[in-house]
Amino acid sequence: MEVSTLDTAEKASKAPALNGKPKIAYFSMEIGLDKQIPTYSGGLGILAGDTLKSCADLNVPIVGITLLSENGYFYQKIDEEGNQIELPINFNINDFLTLLPSKTNVMIEDRAVSIRIWHYLVKGISGYIVPVFFLDTNLEENNESDREITKYLYGGDEKYRLAQEIVLGIGGVRAIRSLGYKTIDKYHMNEGHAALGTLELFRELKNIEKVREQCVFTTHTPVAAGHDQFDLSFAQPMLGDMLPDPVLDNVTFENKLNMTRLALFFSHYVNGVAKKHGEVSRSMFPGYSIDSITNGVHTPTWVSEPFQRLFDKHMTGWRSDPYILRATFSIEKREVWAAHMEAKKTLIDFVNNRYKVGMNYDHFTIGFARRQTAYKRPDLLISDPERLKHIAEKTGPIQIIYAGKAHPKDGSGKETIKKIFDSMKAINGKIKIAYIHNYDMTIGKMMTSGVDLWLNTPRRPREASGTSGMKAAHNGVPQFSTLDGWWLEGCVENITGWAIGPEKTEEEESDDEIDRNDLYNKLENWIMPKFYNDRDNWIRTMRSCIAINASFFNTNRMIQQYVLNAYFM
Repeated sequence: MEVSTLDTAEKASKAPALNGKPKIAYFSMEIGLDKQIPTYSGGLGILAGDTLKSCADLNVPIVGITLLSENGYFYQKIDEEGNQIELPINFNINDFLTLLPSKTNVMIEDRAVSIRIWHYLVKGISGYIVPVFFLDTNLEENNESDREITKYLYGGDEKYRLAQEIVLGIGGVRAIRSLGYKTIDKYHMNEGHAALGTLELFRELKNIEKVREQCVFTTHTPVAAGHDQFDLSFAQPMLGDMLPDPVLDNVTFENKLNMTRLALFFSHYVNGVAKKHGEVSRSMFPGYSIDSITNGVHTPTWVSEPFQRLFDKHMTGWRSDPYILRATFSIEKREVWAAHMEAKKTLIDFVNNRYKVGMNYDHFTIGFARRQTAYKRPDLLISDPERLKHIAEKTGPIQIIYAGKAHPKDGSGKETIKKIFDSMKAINGKIKIAYIHNYDMTIGKMMTSGVDLWLNTPRRPREASGTSGMKAAHNGVPQFSTLDGWWLEGCVENITGWAIGPEKTEEEESDDEIDRNDLYNKLENWIMPKFYNDRDNWIRTMRSCIAINASFFNTNRMIQQYVLNAYFM
């Protein structure tokens, strides 16, 4: 189990120059840093990128570790019938990442798999640098199958996935060593994909408690089926002696290696990503102490240009301290509306130019964009076309903009996209609907700033947190959502947005019929009349979204909590 090494002086010269010595290593299967670097699939990766950006802004001594995902997640095309077509993404790595001379390796089924390391530097507001390392197995010395390990994000079968997690976890810890970083005190696993890194630490330290002192684990999945687990029949041969008998019983369940249990066993601090998710996680894994730190978004990244100019004019310093956004209450309503309409025109022009749907700047526009999967119920809004058309005729025109990818293996998610396309045809002429293909960071920012209302309809209690509504709030767009995830904390009814479904029943599973009726009733009797007939009050709600929600649900606040509760406690 030989790990490639360089002497200390050479290693130091090869690692990126940093402001001080890093104390934290942050592992994530996906990290979304730039719209042109497609190494992310959705919320988890965007959160990881936002996290590291705020660390750079706050001078937190951290490094990021992820996989290269050379062909990205996938490029999404949708045909006229709503069938999703997945294509590889080809991006020129050398345009964005720098290859480092240091290498390391891992053993997979007794084969030595070489790993090279690329890096990207995240620069904070004051110039502080946070490096992010991308691990890559596409080297000539590896066999053909091993060269593919870091090609596709979440691709392949279970063996392929486990091989990726060996590279991320074990290879990630070894990569840090090969780069000469000797001062790492905390290893933060963003979801269980990197949990095998704990086994590498155990190999080094030979002491469970010492490993625990160094490990932090954030779980993002409130559904048992979403936690990675691998049958021991192939996990043990692939891992070899990296899976020792002393820990085996604690990290397996039903003869499977459970990555969440592995991360829980070796971590001194564990958290869910919203208060409710912390409760759900404690019920799923009794016996473990599981805290909660509610997610956020990186404020400067997600505020649209019109609102950036508005904030610069009235609230100097908001980029480094988003709490300053509380002062939005003092901004003239006409200025808030003007900024919104500028962002809205950008979105409507984009949709009209690409899809020729003839949307209108002044018509009430609803946005829904996220991973397309059944529990998020993306078709709930259009599940009763006649009711929706009646609301539009009674209260005013409605426009709907959809976006989002279904996982290539999620058949029900793909069927949901087809349902949306069927509804688009059925409602055509009465309500204008567009589905933007290949949802990414650029489209996400354009949509969360350009629609009038952000819709989120997850079936309780399956939404761990959700962050798209936080991005919308940063641009004064209210959210209309089921009471789950972060919205349980952020919803002030009729002030920052509206809840879907009965109040104070978040312990119960969502009822589709009850939620559908409540959605339509509130659209018809509260939301759209306020938009069309009480614009002054509508803009007051927009200001409340920014002042109340954006000022709190941001990664600066989130990182400060991690520093206090997990990193330097």
